[in-house]
Order: sequence, then C-alpha cells, then structure tokens
Amino acid sequence: MNTFGKKLTLTTFGESHGKAIGCILDGIPAGLTIDEAFIQSELDRRKPGKSKLETGRKEDDRVEILSGVFEGLSTGTPIAMIIFNTNQKSKDYDNIKDLFRPGHADFTYFHKYGLRDYRGGGRSSARETAARVAGGAIAKLMLEELGVEIQSGLCEVDGIKGNKQDFDYAKTSKLYALDPAVEAAQEQAILTAKEKHDSVGGVVLTTATGVPVGLGEPLYYKLDAILAEAMMGINAAKAVEIGDGIASTHLKGSQNNDEITLNGFKSNHSGGILGGISNGDTLIVKTHFKPTPSIFQEQQTITTNKEEVTCNLKGRHDPCVAIRGSVVCEAMMALTLADMALLNMGKKMDHLKRIYD
Repeated sequence: MNTFGKKLTLTTFGESHGKAIGCILDGIPAGLTIDEAFIQSELDRRKPGKSKLETGRKEDDRVEILSGVFEGLSTGTPIAMIIFNTNQKSKDYDNIKDLFRPGHADFTYFHKYGLRDYRGGGRSSARETAARVAGGAIAKLMLEELGVEIQSGLCEVDGIKGNKQDFDYAKTSKLYALDPAVEAAQEQAILTAKEKHDSVGGVVLTTATGVPVGLGEPLYYKLDAILAEAMMGINAAKAVEIGDGIASTHLKGSQNNDEITLNGFKSNHSGGILGGISNGDTLIVKTHFKPTPSIFQEQQTITTNKEEVTCNLKGRHDPCVAIRGSVVCEAMMALTLADMALLNMGKKMDHLKRIYD
C-alpha cells in the first residue's frame, strides 16, 4: 500500500536512486493558503548532509507543486508535488546487488516480489520520507488554521536520556535535542559510533497542542491506533508509545488515571487520548528508531543464489536515523490529525445544519 489516510490521503511514489520522488495529497479543502516557503523549510529540516551527524549525501530537496494550487490557494483538487533526485551514487551499490544487507529490507523485498532495486534500497529507502514531509507540511498549514501546533525532538540517543523537553531549543540543535544538558553526550555517542563504522538508535518525542476534543473514529480507526500505525510506517521505527506508554504498565490504576476538574485534567498519563478519541489535552507520542542498518563493518550474509558471503558496504549513510526522523514524525502526526479532523465533520446533526443552513 502506498496511500495513507481516509478522508485526507497521501500517496507517495519514487525510489531512492530513481529520477524523482513525490506525492499526491487529496482531500485538502479549497481555500487553504499554501505557503510554499514553509513547505520548503520543512523539507530543509529533513534533507541530508547538513552536518557530520548525518549522511554525506547532499540533496537540495527542492519541491515543485504540479497541481491543486491556484494563486496561492488550494483548489480542493489533488495537490501533486515532486522532488527530483540530484545526488545519487548508484555505483556505490554495485558490489551488493546480489546479496542481502543485514538489517535491511533487501531480503523481504526480494522474496516478496522476486526482484529488488538494490540502489540505496529503492522504494524501501528513507529517501521516500521527503514526500511525506511535503504532504505533512500542507497538513500542518491546515491544522494551524484550527489552532493545532505540532513539535518534536530527540529525547534519547544511544540510551542517553534527557529529562527536559525544550522544543524551542530543539529547533536550534543539530540533532534536535530536547535537553541541552545531555546534547553533548548524545552528539558524542553518534560521532563515536560513526568513527567505529557503526550506528546508534534514538527516540523522538512528538507532541500536538490545541487538539480539539473528539478526534478519532472508534472502534477500528482510533486516534492512538492510527498514530501508532503512522509512526511505525516510518523507516527504522520499531516501537511507539502513547502517553506514559510502557511506564503505565508499572502503575496502579489510582496512579495512572487522569483526574478531571472543571479546569481540565490534573495529569496526562493518557497522552491526550481516551477510548481512541482525543480528550483536548496534549497529544504525546514517542517513536523508537533502531540503529541505522547501513554500517561499514564486515557482516555475514547470503546472496540471491543462497551462497554465504561477507557484506562490505559502501556509500553514505546516517549514523543515527532518528535525527532526521524527527521532522518525519511531525509530518505523520499532522497527516493523521488533519485526516481525523475531516472525518469528524458531520458526526453531529448540528454540524451538518451549520454547513447547509
């Protein structure tokens, strides 16, 4: 499946070393101001090669809107966007075209389809997430009109956890660190792994404030379920927590319940979701990313002809994929909430009366 969402759908296309990647965003209401500079700024946050903490591949990631926008406004028709690839080095992958890279999707893609694009992983490459960020940027513009703000940052790298959640600081950090007290240690962990031709994992914290009560479609399209699906669909994501997540399993009910007052909830262990529906409190999602599987150490593997060989990778790869995964998490949060907002329209008769009166 290459399409995400129900009322607001994002369909992406393209491969890592193909001519281009892109997306079609369908369902944005007409009349939304489309800020192309903002869309580009979101892609600039995700693009590779900004520092020594990221892959050396340099892509401008210049986005071009092909349809669905007229005189700066959405027309209500599908918005198509394209990003041309300009810095591929496909020859770096010639030596692995017949073998399966450990930790990658090579093995599963080959056995599912009978062939695979070995150049940078083809469709399975995280390069595809640029299209998600482009679509998510427009979803953010729509949510901004509703007073919803989405933020993210790294709360953990290589097991080094931060205790502070400073989203303003994260915007200025090379690795989008939320806690300046541990940023240096987190950065050093990444660089040390890189020097040893290895990689590290990380955890991205994503929040949304200003979310109205009522978003989520029980029973089989719950807000927390779809947020988890959205985040787990990002390359290298291995676990997702909503609210207190795993920690809630260690609490008593008396500790985990969020007591309610006329001024709102006294705590937010639920992460802003009850019964699969937003409760108006801050949405809290943690996405856990595994270490980047592309490492420059000898590893044992097999070929497509079932021969045991040694894998020696070349190319340019992120030592910590969670860094650039931060803005992708924001995009998937935005796409989910925008979809849920559109789905929520018409759930009450007075909604319909206000529209058609």
